[in-house]
Amino acid sequence: MKVYTIGYEATTMAEFLAALKTAGVARVIDVRALPLSRRPGFSKSSLAASLAEAGIGYVHLKALGTPKRGRDAAKKGDVATLKAVYADQLDLPEAQVQAAQMLELAGEMPSALLCYERDPCHCHRTLLLDAVGQGVEVVDLYA
Repeated sequence: MKVYTIGYEATTMAEFLAALKTAGVARVIDVRALPLSRRPGFSKSSLAASLAEAGIGYVHLKALGTPKRGRDAAKKGDVATLKAVYADQLDLPEAQVQAAQMLELAGEMPSALLCYERDPCHCHRTLLLDAVGQGVEVVDLYA
């Protein structure tokens, strides 16, 4: 199975949609704890509407997001704290259920995990796939 990842940092909605369509992505799986954004068009409702207009599905899996303490650590470049906080998050029953759901969804059609960070090395989506995506081919998209 192949799972795409994409961040919307420093991109426009048109560039974002073009990257998804070029890769053949049919569904975006939003793994932000808080699906809000100061970037126009990337908050949950407007994002879902833009994706639907482009023929791309949208699912939000909140329990796979990073808690505030982890987001704060990521902003400071404190990778060790981010990893520890996110590992604790993934131990939660609701996160385990949604991780299984994410893999099931990705198995149904080409899907991309969405978060803010452009570079997947600085994002929890990489930690998520490292933890639960054994045997999954990961393709990072850049808009």
